[in-house]
Amino acid sequence: QVQLVESGGGLVQPGGSLRLSCTGSGSIYSINTMGWYRQAPGKQRELGATSTNGGRTNDADSVKGRFTISRDNAKNTVYLQMNSLKPEDTAVYSCNADSFDVELARYLEVWGQGTLVTVSS
Repeated sequence: QVQLVESGGGLVQPGGSLRLSCTGSGSIYSINTMGWYRQAPGKQRELGATSTNGGRTNDADSVKGRFTISRDNAKNTVYLQMNSLKPEDTAVYSCNADSFDVELARYLEVWGQGTLVTVSS
């Protein structure tokens, strides 16, 4: 099985920056898309940004120009650099990956446990 572990969350003032990391471990054969989703209190989970293993990225309109997703495929790691943070960015940020399951011969969606980002003065 594949596990995703996030790190880098915390408390930051408005206008500040944080960098989130997510690393996959376990029985990894191949990982296609990796990404970040977030869920604010009382709201549904929404897309933050995703990146294919070929480097194609997709950013939500709410984070374009402020957040940058990047990957290190050799380390099965995805990063989210968050700049110019706003109070409305406060949420639990969860890592997601499409990991190939050899036994089932198909990609399965894997989620991390989430890391809390709080933007407040």
